[in-house]
Amino acid sequence: MHAKNTICASPSFHRTPIAKAVYRTIALTALASSCAAQSQSPADLGAVVVTGKAQETREATATAPSQGSLTARSAQSTVSDTAVRDYTSPVADYTQALSMTPGVFSYAPNGVGLGDAKITLRGLSDSFAVFSFDGIPFNDTNGVSHHSWVFFPTQFLGGAVVDRSPGSASTIGQAAFAGSVDLRSRTLETDRRTSVTGSIGTWNTRLIGLEHETGQFGQDGGSNLLVTAQKMRSDGYETFNKQDRQALSLKYQQALGAGTTLTLFSSYLNLTNNTPNIKGVTRASHEAGDDRTILSGDPTQPNYYGYNFYDVYTNFSYAGITTTLGDGWKLDDKAYFYQYHNQQNYNSTTAISTSSAIDKLNSYGTAGNVLRLSRESQLGTLRTGLWLDRANSKRYQIPSDPRTGVNQAAPNFNEHYITTTLQPYVEYEFKLGDDLRLTPGVKYASYRQSFEHQQDNGGAVGTLGGTYNKTAGTITGGAPSLSNAITYHDVLPALDLHYKLRPNWSAYAQYAVGDEIPSTSVFDVKNAQVSPPPKATKAKTFQVGTVWNSELMTLSADVYRTKFDSAYTAVGPDTTGNFAYVLSGTQVSQGVEFEGNVALGAGFSLYGNGTVGSLKYDNGQWVAGAPRDTETLGINYQYAGWAVNLSANRVGRNYNDDKSGAHEAFVIDPVVLTNFFANYTIKNPTSFSKQVKLQLAVNNLMNRHDIVAIASPAAGSSSAKPSAADLLTVLPARSVALTATLDF
Repeated sequence: MHAKNTICASPSFHRTPIAKAVYRTIALTALASSCAAQSQSPADLGAVVVTGKAQETREATATAPSQGSLTARSAQSTVSDTAVRDYTSPVADYTQALSMTPGVFSYAPNGVGLGDAKITLRGLSDSFAVFSFDGIPFNDTNGVSHHSWVFFPTQFLGGAVVDRSPGSASTIGQAAFAGSVDLRSRTLETDRRTSVTGSIGTWNTRLIGLEHETGQFGQDGGSNLLVTAQKMRSDGYETFNKQDRQALSLKYQQALGAGTTLTLFSSYLNLTNNTPNIKGVTRASHEAGDDRTILSGDPTQPNYYGYNFYDVYTNFSYAGITTTLGDGWKLDDKAYFYQYHNQQNYNSTTAISTSSAIDKLNSYGTAGNVLRLSRESQLGTLRTGLWLDRANSKRYQIPSDPRTGVNQAAPNFNEHYITTTLQPYVEYEFKLGDDLRLTPGVKYASYRQSFEHQQDNGGAVGTLGGTYNKTAGTITGGAPSLSNAITYHDVLPALDLHYKLRPNWSAYAQYAVGDEIPSTSVFDVKNAQVSPPPKATKAKTFQVGTVWNSELMTLSADVYRTKFDSAYTAVGPDTTGNFAYVLSGTQVSQGVEFEGNVALGAGFSLYGNGTVGSLKYDNGQWVAGAPRDTETLGINYQYAGWAVNLSANRVGRNYNDDKSGAHEAFVIDPVVLTNFFANYTIKNPTSFSKQVKLQLAVNNLMNRHDIVAIASPAAGSSSAKPSAADLLTVLPARSVALTATLDF
């Protein structure tokens, strides 16, 4: 029996030793802060203080929410810390920040930051991209995916770098396939600050936050600590889709000597909510003007919100050291641990019975180390390193009675597995001239998965020779479990050429190969009998681009072409019960991209980006969810304490598959989403405070209710013959948030 959780439950800090470690670290560093002598000659830890603009800013690089880099060797965009602080909702997750970059978009049907949203990058979901935090990759272990509503709310972020390619040989991760996203932690500041934040918004959304920055302290000012805590509650746009989020993070830096810095980071987040497993409103409800009704408050109904809930807690910690070793050598090493524990319960949408609900667990703990070494010489720069990662995962789904929480004995599946990843790499950046660099490199990627499957009711590996009693929900006889293992390995080359035409103008050409291993679900067949097993899929990318910056303008553009292996298709079972997997073809992504920011004067700047391209199968049909084009146009104003942004993001026509998997069955018309943010900072408003910052955030300013995807099509439905039973993903209504932050 699984005990139910309430939506207002407090986070169970005692359940994880990492959470205890967070508090111990806070206590120790706070003690060090209070006992250490104040700095007489502060060491420079690279701090950047972000405040309101006291005068007009004319530099385009300072006002761009996203921009290319003159040193980038591929198509990259950097989202600034200022953009995250000023141009996202206070309750937002990283998807809103990433949506500022070319070719990236995301939708949140329950409201920004109030659901598990995904980004789309050049038409592909984030399942085909590496996500990392301060250079440490993280992802689900049953198949590469990421959860925006946990780990890192925007208050923990100090910007991001989006690379729209498999990257160089030094780009590590389990899906260096189509792109990578590196989320950055906050930059520490030189001066002491305590901030208190309060926010209220639409749908009874409330957030309170407390942040303390010690500034530089200790011997020679070599220590610094930032602690951030928040609590957020919201009813959400959709009916009874409530959310309660509590989060804590700390970042500590210590200068250990000339050229050596120790960094400690730890975060904890607990989330409870009533999001249903089946997402989307019916087409009939949408056409009747109702885009909110998902769950009910009636316990006699299958969609009662009390039968649908999540309890998710996550933590992420690392200890890193950077140092100069001499003779041109530099070392960057990070040891880390992160944990994801998602306990979900949901009920059938059509019935209430002793087995109509599912008790579901997806849990893993991951430990590893990222070592990077480099050496600069007259010939160029050598970069080499090693990523080691070991993830221990537990997953199950068990039929359950939603009214009592009593589970049946036989699960749909129950598995434990360990994934061990090894990725050494080497690349050398040759100096072919003062401004010309050629960088060949190679990475070896090895992934080993070791499984233990428990016998089940036929949902995965089956009864393993036992007999399943459907009425009683029990299995008699048979083997209790079976074990198997598989190893995937690839050699992934990369080559790029970077030329600095002028101090403010660069160009590059890149060829890179990325890979992605199959989901663990390939073994969810009777007796896990799979031969031959699938191999990792690959992506081969070629792109050329250029970046140009001046005081009044930033501009970057690129042309790209990527050929992907499509997903595997199961074939079988044969006469012996064996399943085989074969590649279902290829896909080609190609197009052009640009982004730029122009300082117009008088505090105004104009930002824009655009992507025009295609993502199609080898038969010429479009891949579901891939738009023909995306565009962003925004105007910014920064002057005398004001920071204002009005932006419109357009996603062009795309398609969805039907229930049988037929392509281009549904046409999704273009969508335009407009957001508005206005920030005003007042310096020294009282004798005891340093500043107060006020923000008005309006998401979906024009209150559009467009259909953005078909979440679950009904049988036989298409755009030519739509069904009232189709489940649709629809934009949530306009939301407004008022936020005040007091610094003292």
